[in-house]
Amino acid sequence: MLSVHTSPLHQPGTGDAGGMNVYMVELSRALAEQGVEVDLFTRCRGEGRPGIEDLAPGVRVRHLHAGPRRPLPKEAMPDLVVPFSLALLKQKRRYDLVHSHYWLSGQAGRIASFGWGIPLVHTAHTLALVKNAHLAEGDTPEPELRIRGERQVVGDADRLIANTADEAEALRSLYGAAAPRTEVVRPGVDLRTFGPGAGRAAARARLGLPADAFIPLYAGRIQPLKGPDVLVRAVAELLRMAPELRPRLLVPVVGGHSGAGREGSMGRLAAELGVADVLQACPPVPQDRLAEWYRAADVLVVPSRSESFGLVALEAQACGTPVLAAAVGGLPTAVWDGVSGMLVRGHDPVEYARRLRWLATHPQARVSMGEAAVRHAQGMSWRTSAARTIDVYEDARAAALGRADRVGQGRRHAPAPTAPLSWRNEKAVAQV
Repeated sequence: MLSVHTSPLHQPGTGDAGGMNVYMVELSRALAEQGVEVDLFTRCRGEGRPGIEDLAPGVRVRHLHAGPRRPLPKEAMPDLVVPFSLALLKQKRRYDLVHSHYWLSGQAGRIASFGWGIPLVHTAHTLALVKNAHLAEGDTPEPELRIRGERQVVGDADRLIANTADEAEALRSLYGAAAPRTEVVRPGVDLRTFGPGAGRAAARARLGLPADAFIPLYAGRIQPLKGPDVLVRAVAELLRMAPELRPRLLVPVVGGHSGAGREGSMGRLAAELGVADVLQACPPVPQDRLAEWYRAADVLVVPSRSESFGLVALEAQACGTPVLAAAVGGLPTAVWDGVSGMLVRGHDPVEYARRLRWLATHPQARVSMGEAAVRHAQGMSWRTSAARTIDVYEDARAAALGRADRVGQGRRHAPAPTAPLSWRNEKAVAQV
């Protein structure tokens, strides 16, 4: 597996680390439990980590030297794709298949797949054209460079794994992905970490939260695409509708800022709207601690403008907490509308406020939804996701072998991959 711009070892909710990091770690573990040995390649950032780290039995993280050994912004990563690929091709081990995550890794995957003569499976996680269609006001659109890069990966991958049927349709309609090469595999949830535990009261006691508070929780990176501004405006509307809720309203925000120029924007908006007193900023936390926050909350709010799946929604439901989410991307798959949570069409803060007010005044409904949420989440395990992923791997290998038999040479009868990303890579691609 390849992850160029973020390490599977990074804390989700910080920088560029999020659901994709969780996805890679949990899928790799589940694959290893079913007999698939996995090496996860990422870029060495000079953080003092060893070159090879055991993540779980059968799963290793390997750090490649590509570019400066320090953290770099994601915008600088395209120029490191070829150096990363060259370092990857120097590996002595022999692999059956390469699985890339996100478009930058897909570019490296194209080169590795051709160089090693093995199939490429790609999971996009997010798509530039989808993100650009749902930008927040003032947010920066994804560049044409990324869109071109995604089209290259979609065209070259032996198989594309989409999280939902909607994502598969976006790959086909926006990027021209071939339907026979596009498979839907739903992500799962780690049911060993995320579960009801000892219940809400015990979780609040451990976190030092008021027992009688109404607690809508936000968990994730603080960036415009995730809609934290929608939540802040919804809280202001809620207190305008029901000012009596203020003494017992607490809105924890568990996560870190992501992207440039946005630090403190959520806090400034809360101060402008007069709701800073009910918001509680909390840093990102490890998965076991995050499970406690889910259990402590009355509802998880996921107002994303775009979301390939929304793993936080599934994790919260596994802990017995209903979810109030935007009806975008994979969230209608993750949340059973009206049963394990509620979906909102659009991003009108007033509509979110109305739903929050209803949840605040119907505690028994929250309990019923929470019980349904646990049952819903238990049907989505990483074990099932891994089994389906193995099927995709085997299909990709069978198709590659079939082509090799027909043309009598290697895996591909096409020329080497076109130069990815920028003119600076032309000479390096020729070396490959």
